[in-house]
Amino acid sequence: MARAGLSPTAVVDHALDLIDAQGAETLTLAAVAARAGVATPSLYKHVAGGLPELRRLVAVRTLDDLTDHLAAAVLGHSRDEAVAALLTAYAGYATGFPRRYAALPQAPAPDPELTAAGERLVNVLFAVLRGYGLEGSEAVHAARTLRAVAHGYASLTTAGAFQLAEGRDVTLERLIGVVVDGLADWPGGRTA
Repeated sequence: MARAGLSPTAVVDHALDLIDAQGAETLTLAAVAARAGVATPSLYKHVAGGLPELRRLVAVRTLDDLTDHLAAAVLGHSRDEAVAALLTAYAGYATGFPRRYAALPQAPAPDPELTAAGERLVNVLFAVLRGYGLEGSEAVHAARTLRAVAHGYASLTTAGAFQLAEGRDVTLERLIGVVVDGLADWPGGRTA
């Protein structure tokens, strides 16, 4: 019988707590079971596919959390303000949860639930880009650009790559300026 209070959601919660505390490389069923206070075989009642399924569920949850964070940040903003909110929120999520963020698959294996979570995230980017009149292929290219900028800044920041004394917040501000200037002149978009 499954332990009271333990569910697939609770197992993922324990897995995320483990990742946040110790890093994704420490994610094992035994470590999650220890956090949950159950025997390792008990987890299979909640995560039948074992560690691969747990990693997939963690990735889906993290993508959903990141998407919710970005959607809330851009709500009520458009164009340049929306881009600034998006990039700031993205950096904030990555620095707030650096180990969880680092565990996100950048090119996940085909999986319907993971694909849907990724599409929800991309749809937030597309919503921001509509303010620039971008659609179709140009919106895809612009969304890739936003993702590259956001992920690049987040990855470098969380890895501790920015060691010079100048504040990273100013760097992010400058980066946002470059991106919004580029989007204002994006091929196929509208300027106002």
